[in-house]
Amino acid sequence: MPAALLIIDMQVGLFHGPEKPCDGERILANIQRLIAQARVSQVPIFAVRHTGPEGSPIAAGSPFWQLLPALELDADLDTLFDKSRPNAFHGTQLARQLESAQVDDLYIVGMKSQFCIDSTCRAAADLGFKPLLVVDAHTCMDTAALPAATIIQHHNATLGAAFARLINSAEVTF
Repeated sequence: MPAALLIIDMQVGLFHGPEKPCDGERILANIQRLIAQARVSQVPIFAVRHTGPEGSPIAAGSPFWQLLPALELDADLDTLFDKSRPNAFHGTQLARQLESAQVDDLYIVGMKSQFCIDSTCRAAADLGFKPLLVVDAHTCMDTAALPAATIIQHHNATLGAAFARLINSAEVTF
């Protein structure tokens, strides 16, 4: 089944901002390995960045809005796009592009687990794709209510119960 890798909101301002993502360096390393594996297997890579309103730290064009340089994404090879809502399908061409590439299996990684990862996994399933949530390649920050590790664990359990297949990065074979 044709597959694609979807990298969500791995942006300078979110990753290197005042609040640090849980296990950020390990998550980044896992995503980098998945990117390398996707390139070798000629699996399409889609990377989305969240665009905040004018004047926000992640407004279009701001330094914090940029995707992490460490990902080494290439606009000539990869599909880079912007969104303004948590769901990466809302108001974007993502569904059409995936359908055009005949993608069934959509490997989902990035930030933040309780917002964009959650809503995109649910939307992907609703749209007929087969989302695979890479459990050791998504993250978020601590909140006043819960530590990030608990949020991640909860979302793995919830999304894995009804919306996505769970997979470890070491088990991914595109």
